[in-house]
Amino acid sequence: MAQAAHKDRTLIAAIGDEDTITGLLLAGIGDIDAHQRPNFLVVDTKTTHDTIEEEFTSFTQRKDIAIILINQHIADELRGILDEYSAAFPTVLEIPSKDHPYDPSKDSVLKRVQLILGD
Repeated sequence: MAQAAHKDRTLIAAIGDEDTITGLLLAGIGDIDAHQRPNFLVVDTKTTHDTIEEEFTSFTQRKDIAIILINQHIADELRGILDEYSAAFPTVLEIPSKDHPYDPSKDSVLKRVQLILGD
């Protein structure tokens, strides 16, 4: 695809725990679109798997989102979906959280890169 086709993708979306989302909002990523949809989801113990999955799917279908950041421990709940996700935009990046360190062996993008490079 031509680069111009992605010029409207100006947002970063985030799915994470309260500390991660708070930090990202303080950094300025927060946005609410014309349909009153935020570009973030705070996940806590009451958040259902279905809610996380629905929000992830919603973010992947939006044409204004370039990157989706997701805490790796939350990404683990969507591992099957993430392993099959292959679109270039929005790009999905797994990030650590305060209480859950990053494990590169679980990262879907890193696994894909290792396959391509033959590592």
